[in-house]
Amino acid sequence: MTEQSTPVRSPCTGVCALDEQDLCIACRRSGMEIAEWGVMSNAQKLGVYGLIRERELADQKKRSG
Repeated sequence: MTEQSTPVRSPCTGVCALDEQDLCIACRRSGMEIAEWGVMSNAQKLGVYGLIRERELADQKKRSG
């Protein structure tokens, strides 16, 4: 299967502030994921989106539990 021709869009919202776990408080990417975004393949970027979703769900669980 070939790589998507349309680049995967960055989840950046322009806030760019890392919390104590090295995660951006706005887009939920790690500092390393932010730094490497420009050189990642579309498949890698989609994988990061999966991690972001997991982090969001974990955050929701912490707040509700």
